[in-house]
Amino acid sequence: MLNATLLIIDDEPAQLLALAGFLKKRGFKVEKAESGLAGIEILKKQPIDLIITDFKMPDLTGLEVLTKAKAINPELDVIVMTAFGSIENATQAMRDGAVDYLTKPVDLNQLELVIQKALERKQLVSENRQLREQLSEKFQFKQIISVSEAMEEALNLAGRAAPSKATVLITGESGTGKELIARAIHFASPRKNSPFLAVNCAALAENLLESELFGHEKGAFTGASQMRKGRFELAHKGTLLIDEVGEIPLSTQVKLLRVIQEQTFERVGGSETIKVDVRLIAATNQNLEKMIEAGTFREDLYYRLNVVKINIPPLRKRKGDIPILSDYFLKKYCTENNKPLDGISREAMDLLMKYDYPGNVRELENIMEQAVVLSRETLITTRDLPMTVRGIRTESDVNDLTAEGTFIERVEAFEKRLILQALQEANGVQTRAAAILGITERHLRYKLKKYGMK
Repeated sequence: MLNATLLIIDDEPAQLLALAGFLKKRGFKVEKAESGLAGIEILKKQPIDLIITDFKMPDLTGLEVLTKAKAINPELDVIVMTAFGSIENATQAMRDGAVDYLTKPVDLNQLELVIQKALERKQLVSENRQLREQLSEKFQFKQIISVSEAMEEALNLAGRAAPSKATVLITGESGTGKELIARAIHFASPRKNSPFLAVNCAALAENLLESELFGHEKGAFTGASQMRKGRFELAHKGTLLIDEVGEIPLSTQVKLLRVIQEQTFERVGGSETIKVDVRLIAATNQNLEKMIEAGTFREDLYYRLNVVKINIPPLRKRKGDIPILSDYFLKKYCTENNKPLDGISREAMDLLMKYDYPGNVRELENIMEQAVVLSRETLITTRDLPMTVRGIRTESDVNDLTAEGTFIERVEAFEKRLILQALQEANGVQTRAAAILGITERHLRYKLKKYGMK
């Protein structure tokens, strides 16, 4: 921030001129004041990024300047200079909100470093605030696209639960947007300015999950070369999403139950009891009631998690959302790929509406991204959609499945026809054919070799 405006306040004219001259040469804009009152008047009239003030002055002390400056702008950083090297003065200044202090005579190189550090911190705080505001706006409930009555009911329930401290259990198939709902709950809650963290239990081995949740002490296990805080500790005052909670082993379920009940835990390999304030949201695509019957999920943990239950319906049960979601993803990926398209053809939309989406909204997004990338016309057409969406449409395809032969032979015949059709549409370009089929080029080459196709 070389264009930052600094205000230097010092009742010693020689010192004031020396500091101002040095900082101007370093590219800063500088305002000068020979008294605390004069400095405060300047602050009232124009924007200042940082104040550097002497500690002992006849009208206002450095601490009084600090107090009055913070009253005008609480986010303004102040550096205090003292000729007495008094630790007591410096400590009081830091306690009252000074960003740093320097002793006189001031080392100019040190002054520049302290200023740069303060301005970098100021910029980081500003960027973090903007990011939080953007995230808050992005994850508001009104930003979640749906016209489905079932989805609106789920969003309404989430909105009513958000201001509370209640634990929320979000259920639904993979790809339905459970984490999106969890984030919206967090950003609609009083905790929105605190951390939101997520941990996917299905992605971690059993021996790593406990450390990920609760942290570990140095030497707790092989490879634990230093202490590490877990997600609960890092999410203090905020929200923690435990995704795929049904994957948590029974031994870890006991510890999770204790955290929910008492808000305390110990790191792996540690004895210190750590207290946290964390709002917990759990998500799962499994039937926890059946897992309780099977003895793989604790009933007492289930009821602790299931204070507010929100079920997200699969996309196949809210097909009215497909057109608006498709249009949203179309615009998103047109912008990202700098590729203007006019829309989706009626035939392509008809196929999108008929498809069942086993991968739900996440799959629809993937389909639209691929269609935008591969499109060759001004509209998304049927040939831009994956084979899985187009399905069986020709008589020869049906014949492949109903012809005589073993199950394996009939499946292979159908596979060969799909590959041949994709290659024809791709004009023999294997990369594009693989994209049409929704598989990797390496997988396609393997199939071509397996079936002896050129």
